[in-house]
Amino acid sequence: QVQLVESGGGLVQAGGSLRLSCAASGRTSSTTAMGWFRQAPGKEREFVASIGISSINSGITYYADSVKGRFTISRDNAKNSVYLQMNSLKSEDTAIYYCAARTSTYYSARAASYGYWGQGTQVTVSS
Repeated sequence: QVQLVESGGGLVQAGGSLRLSCAASGRTSSTTAMGWFRQAPGKEREFVASIGISSINSGITYYADSVKGRFTISRDNAKNSVYLQMNSLKSEDTAIYYCAARTSTYYSARAASYGYWGQGTQVTVSS
C-alpha cells in the first residue's frame, strides 16, 4: 500500500502562484510514476501533469495543454515527494487537486492507470 498526502493548496489571486506538494509513504519506490489531476465542481476529473522515471535525468514529464508553460511537475526521490509549481494561475484552474501514483516507470495521463490517490487539496483562484 502507498499513502499520498497533498498540501499547499489555498486561495490566490489570478496571476499568482502556488506550489503543491505530495508526500508518499508506505511501499514506495523510486520507480513509481506520479501524476497530478484536478476536479472542478460539476466537472469530471482531468489530467494535469505526470512525471516518470529516467535514469538519465530527473524524470520525463508530460502536461495537459491547458497548463503547459505555466505548471511544472518535479520530484525528489530522496524525500518520496512530488511537487506541482503553478504560475500565472487563472480562475479556471480552481479545483481540487489530487496526487496519484502508479506502479510503472512511465508517465500517463489516464486516471485509471493510477492505483493510489491522495485526499486532494483545494486550489481557489480569484479573478
